[in-house]
Amino acid sequence: MKSQFLSLLLAAALSTGAFVGASGAADEPASAEKAEPQAAPKAEGAPEAAAAPAAGGAPMKPIDRVNATEKGKLKNPFDYKDPKIAEEGHKIYMGLSCNGCHGGGGGGGMCPPLTNETWVYGGDDDTLFRLIVLGSQELQKHGYARKGQEGVVGPMPPYKDLIDDETKLWKAIAWIRTVWKGRAEKATW
Repeated sequence: MKSQFLSLLLAAALSTGAFVGASGAADEPASAEKAEPQAAPKAEGAPEAAAAPAAGGAPMKPIDRVNATEKGKLKNPFDYKDPKIAEEGHKIYMGLSCNGCHGGGGGGGMCPPLTNETWVYGGDDDTLFRLIVLGSQELQKHGYARKGQEGVVGPMPPYKDLIDDETKLWKAIAWIRTVWKGRAEKATW
């Protein structure tokens, strides 16, 4: 019950923008020492898992997928060109209050837009999945550094406790791909 209340409270804060204001800090660039990404730590004895749910396999919690998968190996199993997947992904995006920071159409707000070529940490599936699950500050602790610069740099909060099924996150990422308006040669997925 307490966990559900905290999740709802965080979602409400995100949708109103209170989270960034209350955090008191913008998303700071990583130091030059962390310019090259390093492999994320893997739990000792953890088996190497597939990068996404296998056909007929049970989906995992996103944080479990992050912990079980080698850095760089996560790949979205959903086709962003499928209108049903995109529609479902947009509903998930809105339901998680992503629009509170990134705008309803992904055009930005108090956080970076999802529609342009600038991906602050990188735009590949693996990086986006980890960024959403871990949040920007924890992502930097795993060796990721800012690659792009945006005028709006509020920190990305961790969603590891708000999303219980990795397929929801993958569908939201699929929708994000549909609103991106960059040049084809800049796509990293």
